[in-house]
Amino acid sequence: MIPDFDVIGFRFGIRYGDFWGHRGFTHSLLFAAFLASAVLLIGFWRVLPGPGRFPIWMYLFLATASHGFLDAMTDGGLGVAFFSPLDNHRYFLPWRPIHVSPIGIGRFFTDRGLAVLQSEFLWIWLPAAVLALSVWLMRRRATPST
Repeated sequence: MIPDFDVIGFRFGIRYGDFWGHRGFTHSLLFAAFLASAVLLIGFWRVLPGPGRFPIWMYLFLATASHGFLDAMTDGGLGVAFFSPLDNHRYFLPWRPIHVSPIGIGRFFTDRGLAVLQSEFLWIWLPAAVLALSVWLMRRRATPST
C-alpha cells in the first residue's frame, strides 16, 4: 500500500501525470528498490551480513514492484511510470482484466467499488490463495512425518 501514498499529492495540487503524481515515481522499479533497501536496513539490521540479506531484499523488492504491475493490469488511469525517474512515461500491460479502483473512500462504497472487489478477488486474491495453498501442500509433502 505504500506506493499509493502518492494520492496525497492531489490535495497539494500535484497532477496525476506528474513525477510525484499517482502511479508515478512511487510505483517505479527504482522506488521498489529504495523501499526494499530501507526496510531491510531498518527492520532487518540484525540479519547476518552476506547472502542472508539478499533473499529478504528480493522478497521486499518483488512485493513492492508487484503493486505497480498489478496497477498496470487495471482498466483505467494513466498507467504506471515503471522507469521513473529516467522515463516518466506511463505504461499498461497488454492484459488488463482488473477493474480500476475509485480514488477516495466515499467513492469506494458504491456499486463500482463492489465490482472492483469482485474483480480483485477473481484476478488477485483467488490466484494468490491457490499459490499459497500449493506451496503449503508441497512443503507439507516434502516434510518427513514423525
